[in-house]
Amino acid sequence: MLEKVRYIAVEGPIGAGKTSLAQRLAAYLPGVKPVFEQPQDNPFLTRFYQNPERWALATQLFFLLQRFEQLSVLAHEGLGESQCIVTDFMLERDPLFARLNLAPDELALYEKIYAAMKPPSLPVPDLVIYLQAPVTALAERVHKRGIDAERRITESYLEKVARHYSDFFFRYETSPLFVVDAAVLNPVDNENDFKLLIERLKEMRGHREFFGYAA
Repeated sequence: MLEKVRYIAVEGPIGAGKTSLAQRLAAYLPGVKPVFEQPQDNPFLTRFYQNPERWALATQLFFLLQRFEQLSVLAHEGLGESQCIVTDFMLERDPLFARLNLAPDELALYEKIYAAMKPPSLPVPDLVIYLQAPVTALAERVHKRGIDAERRITESYLEKVARHYSDFFFRYETSPLFVVDAAVLNPVDNENDFKLLIERLKEMRGHREFFGYAA
């Protein structure tokens, strides 16, 4: 499958390693245009982790506008036959976090803005790679990378995020889905695991596959 795809989205909860894996794929695949989230540009993010109730809506709307802009540019430019796009986000992630973080009245407002702004023809991933990991592993990785805005993230919040991701991808059917057990495999730092990942992606034939062992 890997040779045929033109748009790969890497997804997973905070700390799963999606950006790092997307960077590795972007470096490995020929003719790649990497499109990565820019959380450091969100002026509300640090305040959100300090006071979620106060800053959730502003944080969410900033990310929504950022993702719309990035994907709208891709839709406008189109994809050439020799070009591949790798992202570390899907647009569907945004409503997922909105449902997790926003109060009911704020969520209703967000959903109206989302529906009004969503372009009619956004690119859909040819392949989604979903990284799973237990909350303890996510918390350890978040702590290890030492990003100031994330210092107040709690394990209880990570647990809610991971559960929302699990529920979402349990029902996800839009694109072929490759699920990676990121607690067992480390395709970011382990070269053998990365090679195994590439081999499995090349051999992928079904609409949903699980990669949870190293051999």
